[in-house]
Amino acid sequence: MKLAFVSVLMLLLASTCVLGAIDFDQPLTSEEEAQFDAILAPVMKIYNFIKYAATIIGVLMLVFAGITFVTAGGEQAKKEKAKNMGAGVVIGLILIWVAPLIVNYLFT
Repeated sequence: MKLAFVSVLMLLLASTCVLGAIDFDQPLTSEEEAQFDAILAPVMKIYNFIKYAATIIGVLMLVFAGITFVTAGGEQAKKEKAKNMGAGVVIGLILIWVAPLIVNYLFT
């Protein structure tokens, strides 16, 4: 157990020394940008699939919350639950769609 801890600690120390020698202020070459884009393309496809699937599910949940609210009648607990569900879905959809804009703003 001690040997594993010491090994991990040494690996972390060695990696910080190696990373400390890298100059992150250098601009990327066109070859490096192409390589980065090639790595990022599948990740963005997965992200977009999840974003659109979550949007579809969110819209369906919003419809369900609306139907629950309309059919609640005089039951305040059902109406409150439907309102909370609708608010949660709207906040979630806003976060899903605004997050990439915030990230782009922070890194440009």
